[in-house]
Amino acid sequence: MADYVFNISKGRGVELYNRAKGNDPAASALIAIPLSAQGSEAEAQDYDDVTAVLGGTSDEQVGGGWVRKTWTDTQLAAFPAPDDPNNRYDVSVPATTWTGPAPASNTTGLLIVYDADTGAGGDGNLLPLTSHTFTVTADGNDVVLNAGVFLRAS
Repeated sequence: MADYVFNISKGRGVELYNRAKGNDPAASALIAIPLSAQGSEAEAQDYDDVTAVLGGTSDEQVGGGWVRKTWTDTQLAAFPAPDDPNNRYDVSVPATTWTGPAPASNTTGLLIVYDADTGAGGDGNLLPLTSHTFTVTADGNDVVLNAGVFLRAS
């Protein structure tokens, strides 16, 4: 689950997951952004878009084979029902593979963001949802993310 949820997304994460899963709008998706440096919650939680997040102390890991991963409606799991016995709502992301990141291209974190239109705009249009610790010492082997629940609303 999330190390922290960005203030702009608090109370909206489940809705935005549902929008991406439901193609509303048609080009919407969730995107995973690997980080080589991850800002603290105290610093980053107030940022309202990915441009601001990456302009702080968080840095995107763009070298060694790391890339952003886009999860559209076809990759996202069916929209779950609320977990009424536990009074919460969990949403998950799919298992994802980065193929053979080069040695020394390490990660410390992972951002999960919402993109309302994958065909237009830039980082200023991406809404940060959650930030996760994702520490990987790259050695040339594939890296598989098996995150499951990335957000729990309660």
